[in-house]
Order: sequence, then structure tokens, then C-alpha cells
Amino acid sequence: MFMRVDKLQAELPAPKRKDPNAAAALQELLGGKYGEMSTLGNYMFQSFNFRSKSKLRPFYSLVASITAEELGHVELVSNGVAMLANGPDNDGDEADGGDISDAPFADMKDIRLAAAFLSHGGGATPINSNGSPWNNDFVTTSGNVVTDLLHNFHLECGARLHKLRVYETLTDPTGREVCGYLLVRGSVHAHAYALALKQITGVEIEKMLPTPNINLDKIPECQKYLAEGSHRRLYTFSPGDYKEMAGIWGGGEMALPGDPPGELEVVEGMPDGGKIHQLTGVPSAFTPDYAPEEMFEIAEKLTKAAR
Repeated sequence: MFMRVDKLQAELPAPKRKDPNAAAALQELLGGKYGEMSTLGNYMFQSFNFRSKSKLRPFYSLVASITAEELGHVELVSNGVAMLANGPDNDGDEADGGDISDAPFADMKDIRLAAAFLSHGGGATPINSNGSPWNNDFVTTSGNVVTDLLHNFHLECGARLHKLRVYETLTDPTGREVCGYLLVRGSVHAHAYALALKQITGVEIEKMLPTPNINLDKIPECQKYLAEGSHRRLYTFSPGDYKEMAGIWGGGEMALPGDPPGELEVVEGMPDGGKIHQLTGVPSAFTPDYAPEEMFEIAEKLTKAAR
């Protein structure tokens, strides 16, 4: 089962301006071939279908714990997309419930992903940067441990390349922070799958890292995560399970060359995380409604009754 915590895995800065086209670029990291929906789908169904779980516990625990982290990555990117599409934080809902016949969203017809506004109110959905939907063809769950782990290694390296390219298209701090955090964590996952393959086959596949060949120290948004040791940590995302992966991610194994040195460690639980930014209402877009005051009043009464 899964436990949900009302936080993002990383603290995201508020966007400087509304930028639906930047949000469209970030969608590649959600619903693209190497996006977070793909890493989640692969690891989740591999963990569900894993054979001989009790006998291969360290490898099962590795895939299972990274599954939970990937679910949080889907949440992180989705929030980043919505934040970029909707613009800077403000203290209250927009007071634009006036004349909707005056085409208040005329600019939306020229954005790359008009459906993101027309159908989804400026929110994220599992599509890529061109609006093509994510699909099950991106999932590999073969039942063969080596095949699946090798696929996962490839997936993380491909995802790292795409994160770099998306990073290079963005200037807003929100999108760049999403990319910086995911580049660090994606490097961890690629390293972890490489070490798992090394344990089974004896092949030192971690020597292929970093792929692509750029060190994280070249990316400003990665620095605080490297400084705190995130590149050396795998989280169990569980109060008591999945500790067996320490046999793979530990045992004297060290951080990758080029990253700050130190021994790899398994951390019970999850990272501290950061706040979820509030997306305020836009009455003229009927989000949540044209006249939401009654709904707000009902929600306030229900909240007080629950305390």
C-alpha cells in the first residue's frame, strides 16, 4: 500500500511570471517517453510482478522503494507545470468574474498546448511537450530481473538526458528547480540500478556513469542537493520496509566520481520535502467555478467541523 504526505519532495520557488509555453516544455518530463510517468509505470509494475520476492529481497526492495519516490516525482513535475502555467503566487483568488464576452484568454489560442488551458484549466496531465498522451507501450516488465534492471538503467540515463535538454530551454526558477532536483535523484537511481546489475552479473556498469557525460557540479540548481548529500541517499519511503536494499546501496560503495565524496546510505522514511503551492481560483475560467463563494463557505464549515 502507499502512504501520502501533503508535501512536495523538494521546495519549489514561485514562478516569476505566467509562462504556458515553459509549462509545455516541462510536460516532457511528465508524459514523455523518458518522463516520470514512464519511470513510475516501469518500476511500479515491475514491483507488482516481481518473482521470488522473498528470495530476491534486496533487488525487490530497491525497485519497490524507488517506485514510491517516482510517484512523488510525478507530483513534483505536475505541480511545476501548473505553477508555470498559472504564474506567480498571490494572496487570494483572482477577481476577474466580469465580462467573459471580452475574450479574457485570447492569448491562450497561440500557446503550444492550448488544451492545457481549454481542457485542463492550466493544469498538468500525462502528456508530452507536444500533447501526445503517455501510454503503456513505455512500460517494460519482463519478469527477468537482469532485463528489467538493465532497462531501468537505460531509462534513467535517457531521462537524465531529457532533463538536461528541458533545463536548457527554461529560464524561470520554478522549472529549473524541478530539473535540478530530478537530475540529482535520477543520477541516484541510475547509480542504484548499475550497482544492482553489478551484484548479479559482476559487470561494473557504474563505470558508464554519468550518462550523458556532464557532471552535476555544472548545474547551479543541483548544488544544494549535492551539499546536503542527496546524491548519496536512497529513501525507503516506508516506516519499516525495504531496508534490504542497503545490501546494494551501501556496503562501502561510494558516490560517483565528480560528485562530492562519501559513502552511499539508505535512509529510513522520506526527505523533509517542501510546501505545495496553492493554485488560486480564476472565476472567468470557471476554476473552480464562476461564482465559488458558496463552495468556499461550505468548505470552511466542513474544515471547522473536522477539527
